[in-house]
Amino acid sequence: MYGLIDCNNFYASCERVFNPALRNRPIIVLSNNDGCVIARSNEAKALGIKMGVPYYQVKDIVKQHGVFTFSSNYTLYGDMSHRVMSLIRNAVPHIEIYSIDECFVGLSGVSNLPVFCQDLTQKVSKGTGIPLSMGVASTKTLAKVASKFAKKYKAYHGVCIIDTEAKREKALQMTPIEDVWGIGRRLRKQMEYFGVKTAYDFTLKSERWVRKEFSVTGLRTWKELRGLACIDFEAGNKKKSITTSRSFSKSITRFQELYEAVANFTDACARKLREQESKAGSLLVYIVTNSHREDLPQYHNSASIKLPVPSSDPSEMVKYAKQLLQNIYREGYDYKKAGVLVYDIASEGVQTHLFDTIDRSKQARLLKVIDSIKNKAGDDSISLVIQGPRKIRDFVNKEYVSKHFSTNINEIIEIKV
Repeated sequence: MYGLIDCNNFYASCERVFNPALRNRPIIVLSNNDGCVIARSNEAKALGIKMGVPYYQVKDIVKQHGVFTFSSNYTLYGDMSHRVMSLIRNAVPHIEIYSIDECFVGLSGVSNLPVFCQDLTQKVSKGTGIPLSMGVASTKTLAKVASKFAKKYKAYHGVCIIDTEAKREKALQMTPIEDVWGIGRRLRKQMEYFGVKTAYDFTLKSERWVRKEFSVTGLRTWKELRGLACIDFEAGNKKKSITTSRSFSKSITRFQELYEAVANFTDACARKLREQESKAGSLLVYIVTNSHREDLPQYHNSASIKLPVPSSDPSEMVKYAKQLLQNIYREGYDYKKAGVLVYDIASEGVQTHLFDTIDRSKQARLLKVIDSIKNKAGDDSISLVIQGPRKIRDFVNKEYVSKHFSTNINEIIEIKV
């Protein structure tokens, strides 16, 4: 059996953990530069605030109903996610982290599933303050379906288990086809053209028809919905590519300022590589102007390079990022966004080439010390000179950002007596 554990309204729930006054109050969390709504508490959903709506369109509702508004605080959310996943990891035979607020768990050999799952979700919620929902079924896709029911209907008390044919059919009959993992809105119109409106409708189609119309991926989803497991746990559970990008609060025109941003993004990618004990073999840099400003000249470009030796050292990677940026930067443009992508990721210990001039063992020891300092004193405690005084968060507008309660000793929660 597979389980899908989902943190309910995760970003909004994180904000509540360190501020009890927010309980039962409407909360929304905004995207970078406070542009759109990316998370809502149940109370905010009840007011009709939609996901992805521009913030300026709901300002009247926010003011009228006293909706608490927060800029996205990914440092806080990342730390809370790590706490949740750590508690789950200690309790289950196998875990695969799917996103910042979701993970699949293996439940083979677990006896008395209802009791185990209820105890697990309650234990993690109590230990972190984050409410959870859990769906359990014989396949990953069905577990995703079950998790939606666990979250939507209070009678499940946070855990929905699909363990009989009758439960499977009823759940699929109540699941719109666009809500199925692997289908989504992109294929909804195509499905509806063939009269497929629910997940159950899809399972009634023949294998031959599914293979013809939706290829191997569609066939895999069809089998999973019918209870045949086709998607196993991913080996290693490591990212195959890592990206860091931001839309700037103010357009950037100067090369040096753009380079500082790219250097910060490259450093962030390198840190993520080391966290999963990997190195990147290739690096890509891209820059984009503001497509919404039709009165300004438009330009976008990207460039990539294969590194001589796979690396996770920011000082080494930033040099190549600068070369790429120099190749694509053009004067006379207002740049609104930039990003860095690292890929061709391999495990640490990759073979170097004959003419490599860097002492890799010395480099590894230095990076280990740097990470140790950052873990104790924070990411801002040590950085490359080229990164300048500004950090990634300084390139975006975050008017309503909360404190880094769990990662910065200077911003820990204050209790008034």
